Amino acid sequence: MQNYISKSKIIPVIILTILIFVVSIFIFRPSGNEEKAETLGSFARCLTDKGWTMYGAYWCPHCQNEKAAFGDSFRYVTYIECTKEPNRCVAAKIDGYPTWITNDGRRFEGEQGISKLSKMSGCTLVTN
Repeated sequence: MQNYISKSKIIPVIILTILIFVVSIFIFRPSGNEEKAETLGSFARCLTDKGWTMYGAYWCPHCQNEKAAFGDSFRYVTYIECTKEPNRCVAAKIDGYPTWITNDGRRFEGEQGISKLSKMSGCTLVTN
């Protein structure tokens, strides 16, 4: 008597093994979000290092858009919430939101977007 496994039993095992392998590639592959977050983080840090400050208000939809463009990296941006620090915003003569002010006094009012901020600031923004 021979000990062997029939082809009808081996083929489903091979197919299942290949299927598990292919699915695991998609589940465990790097998504690229970490790299994008680090790129935005470097960009946000550069703005801060160059003395750029964003003044805004929590209720302002343009401020929310500006923050969302940075994702989690917005925490590296110097930001003044005018509803919490109105004296700083009055002293900076903030008339509208958002307003970006540079260390040399240049002002950019309204939603700028990260591409425009990159061009104006000289901070590199690498998009993937």
